[in-house]
Amino acid sequence: MDSKDVVFPKYMVYCVVMACVEAFCNGWVIGSSNVPGTVTHICENGMAHVAAKGLPDCLPMNTALWGFAVSSFCVGGLIASLFGGGIQEKYGRRFTIIVNNAGFIIGSLLCSVAVHQAMFIIGRILCGLSCGLGSLVVPTYIGEVSTIKGRGTMGSCNQFLVVIGILLASCIGLPLAKVPLWRINYAITAFPAIFQVFMMPTCAESPRWLVSVNRIDEARATLQKLRGDARIDQEFYEMVQGVQGSAAANAMLRGGDEGLKVTDDKASGSFDNNQEEKGDNQQESHEVMSMLDVMRDPVMRRIGFTVFVHHIIQQLSGMNAVMYYSSNIFLLAFNGSEKMSQIMAIVTTIVNFAATIFAVCVIDRFGRRPLLLIAEAGTCIFSVLLVIGYKTNTPGLLIASVFLYVASFAVGIGPIPWLITSEMTPTYAASSVGAASTCINWCMNFLIGQVFPVIFAAIQGWSFLIFAVICALAFCFTFFALPETKGRSLESIVAGYDKYKK
Repeated sequence: MDSKDVVFPKYMVYCVVMACVEAFCNGWVIGSSNVPGTVTHICENGMAHVAAKGLPDCLPMNTALWGFAVSSFCVGGLIASLFGGGIQEKYGRRFTIIVNNAGFIIGSLLCSVAVHQAMFIIGRILCGLSCGLGSLVVPTYIGEVSTIKGRGTMGSCNQFLVVIGILLASCIGLPLAKVPLWRINYAITAFPAIFQVFMMPTCAESPRWLVSVNRIDEARATLQKLRGDARIDQEFYEMVQGVQGSAAANAMLRGGDEGLKVTDDKASGSFDNNQEEKGDNQQESHEVMSMLDVMRDPVMRRIGFTVFVHHIIQQLSGMNAVMYYSSNIFLLAFNGSEKMSQIMAIVTTIVNFAATIFAVCVIDRFGRRPLLLIAEAGTCIFSVLLVIGYKTNTPGLLIASVFLYVASFAVGIGPIPWLITSEMTPTYAASSVGAASTCINWCMNFLIGQVFPVIFAAIQGWSFLIFAVICALAFCFTFFALPETKGRSLESIVAGYDKYKK
């Protein structure tokens, strides 16, 4: 069997799962401050050492300071995204994933033994550094080791593990939401991070990265290991051709694979998904592109723009705002019941989890475009219904709107921007585009966290109407600008943008 027809070889799946441990840590960092958040900064004894010797019962903070403490991990994520591309390009994907765990381990321990507010915030920022670098390198690694037919499912696993992390942090956070057990909740992140440090060395390096640094023999052996017993000649030829150009690929054939018959790669469709495209058999070799080079190149500029906008859409669609204020919404729906509000917040995370499982199962069957368009239409509609429920004080409509909004987001807007970043970006531009995408994503995340509370305080429920408009515009952009990437090689996807060359 040819490797392009293989879906889930065992070793490849193992490598993806091990890499996704970072995503679980990411989700735990996001969710760890939700349920035990109140007891972390508000308690009867304040800074007094009553429940635990040497440690204050809690870290008293006002609303503004606590809001910054929670969102400070976004600052770390933003910082990491700025220099992460160079790290993964120089040292490789696997090594970067291993080193990335340092922030999770040190940061979580600082949060768990914090004796001062500043110590807690520094711990959150360090965790954010790992979240940001991991958000860049893990999707890149997954995209580069996955098979063409299994790439969608494998890529969605990253978001799936983020959601699992958030869900478990919320569930485990319930019994830990008391003094001094809240500290354990923040320390847990270190354990999966340590596990990944020991397990990632058993995983393969990205064969595309190995080709990019001219370790051709090692790249071929690694690709063969990732594909099991399948024939890798065609896939490896296209990989070398896409990274180093046709001359290098043909030289490789003459050097050791003269009997190999190489066929043109055919795309599943063009931007309108009606035409059949052929990959360019005379590709030139490319030097590693900086962000400035990406902006100068007409093809990469268009690809980068499409990817960047979808990362902006992911954050400005309002998912974080809905999750942040779901407790307020449920308090309104349940007449101020704090207990029911907490339970419904966990149910919301379960809905997110279930919808993400659905996305993982169907993304390689239905494709990226249909799921993303359905998600954007759904978030638009349910944002409007959320406004109606809020203004008419209709509890049933409020609850249903939150659940359906979250489900719509999880089906497409959550996983797909990270997936298409690696699917649409050639290896020579992967670090620059990936770093810029991650930076934009974290900037928008931090912006929503800081600006939305002000908007919500001013116009209350009407604020969700802003997200409805953004999602409607997002639907139009995706419909006209995003090609389908399901079942297509990276080289054919990039070739589809050749019409934008000057």
